[in-house]
Amino acid sequence: MSALYALFAGLFLWLSREERLGIPAWCFLLFAVIAIQKRLLCNLFDGMVAIEGGLKTKTGELFNDVPDRFSDIFILVGAGYAIQSFAWGSDLGWLAATLAVMTAYTRLLGVSTGTESYFSGPMAKQHRMAVMTFAALFAIGERLVVQSDWVLVAALAVIALGSLVTIFRRLVQISAELESK
Repeated sequence: MSALYALFAGLFLWLSREERLGIPAWCFLLFAVIAIQKRLLCNLFDGMVAIEGGLKTKTGELFNDVPDRFSDIFILVGAGYAIQSFAWGSDLGWLAATLAVMTAYTRLLGVSTGTESYFSGPMAKQHRMAVMTFAALFAIGERLVVQSDWVLVAALAVIALGSLVTIFRRLVQISAELESK
């Protein structure tokens, strides 16, 4: 369900480019905010049921992590395609999505080499989704007042740069742990 809500969030972001079927463009940004939050809630409840409820399975980590990577892509690429003011908006969305996936890859690479699972930020999943939630909310005002996309551009740039820092930080943590063994 988490990935499905993320797909809806990305679709709503993309649809926010213009009014459709009599629905003002800003409404799609609000729908995206709701879908992003539902994505996070589904992910939270899934983890709580698995861990706290004692229902953790051997394949649980696999089915927890893979949908999250698709979710990142759906939302961040959708935000990139929502940008109309700049021809490179979709490229920025793809860059942010790629770097978001790389943050998870770095964490999982560390785990596969025998280190603990580092969820450090500054741009872990919950941070990326917080940035996108606030960006979509502020973009509503921006679109109503000045018809611009600076908020979405700034959000994707913050996510991309923050993801680079996160990747580097996790690599340092993983390296330090591996060297200490």
